[in-house]
Amino acid sequence: MASAKGVGSSSVVRVAEMEKMSLEQLKAFKEQSDLEVNLLQESLNNIRTATGRLEIASSALYDLSLRPQGKKMLVPLTASLYVPGKLDDADKVLVDIGTGYFVEKTMAEGKDYCERKINLLKSNFDQLIELASKKKTVADEAGAVLQAKLKQMVPAT
Repeated sequence: MASAKGVGSSSVVRVAEMEKMSLEQLKAFKEQSDLEVNLLQESLNNIRTATGRLEIASSALYDLSLRPQGKKMLVPLTASLYVPGKLDDADKVLVDIGTGYFVEKTMAEGKDYCERKINLLKSNFDQLIELASKKKTVADEAGAVLQAKLKQMVPAT
């Protein structure tokens, strides 16, 4: 995942600079800021979803480690399709490392992999929260400046 630190540092515009913009530039800037906030929100939702899935996988690994060898169980092939199976070796698991690639790991390595990925996603989530907050503030300021400029253009009656 790309670092979120560099994304917002150069695009933060101060209110004084916004007041110097023309109405069309300010509208475009506001629209761009709103779009960036929406994209960041979507990224935050994706990270939440991925973290949830990894936490479920970590929990499943823990549950699997408690089962005895030879135990009958249902094996998920898809989210809604399960087939009967028998636990052969609870110490070896297949870990999906992305884009359809699986790696055989020990139970401890699988749990460690899940924990490291969860920690990475939580770190990225925290960085994106901070960036989204800054972008939302800029978008709100642009909206306020735009409203003020529009009020100045309407003659008082």
